[in-house]
Amino acid sequence: MKGSRRSAVDPFIVMDVMEAARAAEEAGRHIIHMEVGQPGTPAPALARKALAAAMEAGPLGYTVALGLPDLRARIARLYADWYGLNLDPARVVVTSGSSAGFLLAFTALFDAGDRVALGAPGYPSYRQILKALSLVPVDIETSPEARYQPTSDQVRATADLAGLIVASPANPSGTMLDRPALADLIEAAAEQGAAFVSDEIYHGLHYEGRGVSALEVSDDVIVINSFSKYFSMTGWRIGWMVVPDSMIRPFERLAQNMFICPPHASQIAALGAMEAEAELQANRAIYAENRRLMLERLPQAGIGHFAPPDGAFYIYADVSDLTDDSLAFSQAILAEAGVAVTPGLDFDPARGGRTLRLSYARATADITEGLERLAAFLRRG
Repeated sequence: MKGSRRSAVDPFIVMDVMEAARAAEEAGRHIIHMEVGQPGTPAPALARKALAAAMEAGPLGYTVALGLPDLRARIARLYADWYGLNLDPARVVVTSGSSAGFLLAFTALFDAGDRVALGAPGYPSYRQILKALSLVPVDIETSPEARYQPTSDQVRATADLAGLIVASPANPSGTMLDRPALADLIEAAAEQGAAFVSDEIYHGLHYEGRGVSALEVSDDVIVINSFSKYFSMTGWRIGWMVVPDSMIRPFERLAQNMFICPPHASQIAALGAMEAEAELQANRAIYAENRRLMLERLPQAGIGHFAPPDGAFYIYADVSDLTDDSLAFSQAILAEAGVAVTPGLDFDPARGGRTLRLSYARATADITEGLERLAAFLRRG
């Protein structure tokens, strides 16, 4: 059977690393997971309680395509609580995780052959989803000096753009844009008539100043968020978007046909999770302590070149003094130290052979042991 050219996307290397780590565990080894961007905590207790009650109350069939009205209203209230915004719930589109949000956004906004810019390093699935939709990803090479974020000057220097994707806090670097920088990027995109897509799935996970939403700058943007990270619900596959008024119906038509609706059970759990502030803040305190340990001990171990993260739960480290083959280096770390880390090739195909992403989303005891194992591995090397 002949496959399509659209299917010829690159693998998501972190998933391959996860599989190698799983195989090692199955063989009896104890692996410290610093590869995956996944909280080590379960969905909040209130989420699980809400779903248990709903399952006993009746069948969980289809919902309307844009999501449960109660959940859309509760998400709108989050924007009042976090950002002081008065958001119309009609603009909220509940999705099957942020991945479905990207599929909907790219399908609704762009035509085949359109050029869409993204920062490099950046979340690899942006690039692969764009390719699968016959779109052209355009990498903007960011620098440590700019904290691995694109600048408005770079956007203005990149011609013929139909769209720009920006993430703050970013994956893999954890760095954030302040309001002036975000506003400059939105303006630079608007000058080209390019749609602005803001990935805000790590909002809530910040350690000093909070993340700024693109909606604080403009209503003419697409914001994508998720219950995966701050709300600790990765496998539940539930997220949301905020879209301009004029785009509600196009997104609804696409959602009806592509997904029917988001998972009803996950929507119920998400409503419960949004009331679990004390538990979620306790989770963030764990990440804050893990971040402190990473910032202190990675340089001591010999990995000292990175932009300190403002949010999320990652360190994106330049290891060019140790290797120019991050894939082989990460494989050696897994084999010899029992620590799973992600090679930077996932995030930056051109320069990622000299970088690693290390996640500190697990329990503090695991992060402590992982750092000790890394230090011992590097001493041996």
